[in-house]
Amino acid sequence: MALITGGRFLPGWATKFELRVMMHMPVPKISIALCTYNGEAHLREQWDSLLKQTRQPDEIVVCDDRSTDGTWALVQELAAQAPFTVVPVRNDAQLGFNKNFEQALSRCTGDLVFICDQDDYWFPEKLQTMTDFMGSNPDVQIAFCNAYMADDALQNLDRLFWTQVRLDDLQQQRWKEGLAMEVLLDGNRMMGCATVIRRTFMNRLLPIPTDIPSYIYDGWISLVGASMNVIQFVDKPLQLYRTHAQQQVGVRGEPPGPRIRLSDRFSRDRSLKLEPLAKMRDKLLRIRHYLRERVDPTLDGMQQLDRKLAHYTMRSTLPDNRLRRLWPVLNDLQKGNYHRYADPSADWYSPYLAAVGDMLE
Repeated sequence: MALITGGRFLPGWATKFELRVMMHMPVPKISIALCTYNGEAHLREQWDSLLKQTRQPDEIVVCDDRSTDGTWALVQELAAQAPFTVVPVRNDAQLGFNKNFEQALSRCTGDLVFICDQDDYWFPEKLQTMTDFMGSNPDVQIAFCNAYMADDALQNLDRLFWTQVRLDDLQQQRWKEGLAMEVLLDGNRMMGCATVIRRTFMNRLLPIPTDIPSYIYDGWISLVGASMNVIQFVDKPLQLYRTHAQQQVGVRGEPPGPRIRLSDRFSRDRSLKLEPLAKMRDKLLRIRHYLRERVDPTLDGMQQLDRKLAHYTMRSTLPDNRLRRLWPVLNDLQKGNYHRYADPSADWYSPYLAAVGDMLE
């Protein structure tokens, strides 16, 4: 037995959920936002993993985006047999995955909303673990867990998703130091299907922009959370993340860019150098535009965004006159920005090469 405040004795084996029930504390209502599209082959396995959760959901909203296989019939079958409320929705017109998830999220009525893909597998303790985390961290509005990568047959590949997206110890430490926005502007680290959101925060997230290069719905959600420093990670793999050729959203490495030789830096067209810098600047401008519609621009996360935007604006607009480039480049090098925004996997001298290139190319 364990002594609880007020002199009450409760079983030591009780989970936080059971303790809340026994002590008549508010228990959060849990919703799952599940989107489907031609997912008949894998949906039943995902659904079975939801049925096996130690903390059952109170509601599942399933939004089908005009599947052409047997997915919709399977959704109706599973909904009819479910021990919890299921709200099946079949779109009148195809929305695409971004707007389909937006619709599913907007229809959920729970206090905590979990995002769910159609083809993964959740470990039995996922809902309970994430719900406990949110209960213990009331200021956190968004949380996400890790996952094991799996093949098409759902066989564990013994590789962690965070390794795939480079959310390593260094990036996790930067995150803990309040630099989540800087980490996420280097590329999304959060999987939608590993995420839980407080419904009271949903108005900050919706509608979801669809024209931010390389960021889909989950990337947008993470950026909003980072701008307000209300997003945290749960360092546990709580699901299998299936990878296969038919998945709508997946993790695929970008092809490497062309190798730039030292001699090329002095002979190639200057526009070829400036093009990727200008693309990054324009992407950051678009992110800032959308975020400023939702959050206070003076927040620290927004200041991190503005700092990176200023760096890429400077680099992409340097004058043709090399002498006039010296001061802005050396000033940003002294501030540490060339190091701050260097690829984490690059050599130690990479920031210096970038600065030299900006001055001379």
